[in-house]
Parts: sequence; C-alpha cells; structure tokens
Amino acid sequence: MKSIGVVNYAPEKGSVEIREVAKPEIGEEDVLLEVANVGVCGSDLHQWTADHSWPVNYPVVLGHEFGGHIVALGSRVKDWKEGDRVVSETAAVINSNNPMCKQGLYNLDPTRKGFGYGVNGAMTRFVKVPARCLHKVPDNLPFEQACLTEPCSVAYNAVVVNSPIKPGDRVVVLGPGTIGILCAAMARLCGAEVAIIGLESDRGRLEIAKQYGCEGIIGDASAWALKKDGLGADCIIDAAGASATLKIALQLVRPNGHITKVGWGPQPLNFSLDPLVQKNVTLQGSFSHNWPIWEKVLSLLASGQLDVKPIIGGVWKLTEWREAFEQMHNGSVVKSVLRPD
Repeated sequence: MKSIGVVNYAPEKGSVEIREVAKPEIGEEDVLLEVANVGVCGSDLHQWTADHSWPVNYPVVLGHEFGGHIVALGSRVKDWKEGDRVVSETAAVINSNNPMCKQGLYNLDPTRKGFGYGVNGAMTRFVKVPARCLHKVPDNLPFEQACLTEPCSVAYNAVVVNSPIKPGDRVVVLGPGTIGILCAAMARLCGAEVAIIGLESDRGRLEIAKQYGCEGIIGDASAWALKKDGLGADCIIDAAGASATLKIALQLVRPNGHITKVGWGPQPLNFSLDPLVQKNVTLQGSFSHNWPIWEKVLSLLASGQLDVKPIIGGVWKLTEWREAFEQMHNGSVVKSVLRPD
C-alpha cells in the first residue's frame, strides 16, 4: 500500500515534491501511526531552501511535529493500544548505551537521528514510531494544537530548563518566528516582563506575540532593555535563524546576565566575543527536549495555560504543502499545519 508524502529528495534548493511513499513496516518495539496533523517547522523550510546546517539522509519524508492515532503495534509494545491518541518525540534513532541516553538526555546523543531529516517523517499518511517516543494526548486537545507539542517543548527547554528566569526579570527574545513567540510565551509563564524583537517585515508576527502579553519592538530594543536600571536585560533568548543576532544579544544583556541561543545560524560570526568576557555573561545553547519536558508541555496545553491557537495561521491539505511552506517563508503566518488525507 502506498500513499503520498512531502519528500526532500536532494541537497539542491527547491528539491521538495510530492512523491509516492510506501507504507512503513514496523519493528517489534514500534507502532504505526496514522498522522492526523503535522506542523511545518522552520527546519523544513531550511531544507526546502537548502540553507540548513545539519546532515540529511536523502530522500526523506519531511515533518517532525506530529500527532495521530495508533493503527498497529509491534509484538513487544506494551501499555498502548490501537486507537490511542498520541504525539511523538523527534528522537527516532538513539543509542541506548550512549552516556547521554543513560542520563535521560538522549536529545544530546551525538548519534541521534530525528524524523524528517535522519529518517522518514510525518508529512504523509503513516509513520513508523518507536513506542518510547509516544505521549498520550488528552481528549480535550485537538490534534492541530497537539502537533505543536514539539516546538513548545523546544521553547520550554530553552526558557524553563536552560535559562535562569525568575519572576520580575526582563527578558528580550530575538526573532518572532514560531520558537521565538513560544519562548516569549514561556517567559511570561515564568513571570518575566518580555519584549520580542523583529524587523519591519515581522510586524504581523509581533502583533500575534502581543496576545501573549509581550511587547513587540521593531529594530533597536536598547531603550526597553535599559529601562529598569540602565544595565540591560536579565536574559536574552536568541531564537533568530541567523548568527548575527548574537552580537545584538551581547549588546542588550546586562553584566552577569544570561544569553540562551536556540536559533540555528550556519553563518560565521565575524565579530568579537569580548563583550561576553567583559560583561561576565553566560552563553547557553539549547537543543531539542526530552520526555519530562513533553509531559509538562502537554499539561500546559491541555489546561489552557499555554494556548497555541494564536500562532496557527491555517491548516492545509498535504497536497497544498507548497502554499503552506510559502505562507510561513514569507512571514504571512507564524505556523502552518498540514493534514494528510
């Protein structure tokens, strides 16, 4: 049995198209998931435009933000049944003997391969998922929202786990994309005052960020960062997809402050890191997420404390993937969601 999928088939720019995809064969510790919804990630766009900085196993079905129903189980899968509503983590392949995995930090396993670049992802009807990746979706949470558990978990890891944010802190988020807006929302949940910074072309996205109680700023945010005592913001979350924004982060952060970098940027820096030393600033990377983070995020989504509806710009059929990609790429929407038919 074959279905269609959105396939990234070569490293050249624009090498994405609809192709026939075989129904996966599952192993004894896998489940077969029928995809209900799959979010379009900035990394999917980067593979489409060929400006990504990670290895890709071509050809590969895109998509790693997804949820759906279990339709088949491997012989050794326990505690799940057909029909269960689930979302899946992204760590499709890990080495259980790696020291990072033994600590529960399998997201940092150097051999890790994720859906949508290392193995086939979910922009298709069926996807093979290791049972260890699954999380139950509460009945009151629609799949078009539940499929965004993954980017919410990226933001939770960056803001709650990897940043020392306290109530009353002033936090600047650079980049009003999906991750930036969700990081801003997480920082507000932590009790911080938050400003999110973008370009003139980001005006629509900044308006959406305001729905989370954040101040939207176009261009220079120095006045906001310095407002409290003239020293700068307590924490900067760099969620922009360019290396150059780290220079802005170093300008805006206060002495002994903190910068968390969650946005990818393959470009060389071409500027001095001396302000990092002079200000005694902590620079923290943040990558992916793990099991307890997903459970926390699902609780936030189900309870309504975190509402992702404002960032969802629309739901498109799988065959309309190009429009969904272009709407995100040109900034018309923050997040596109696909629905396999």
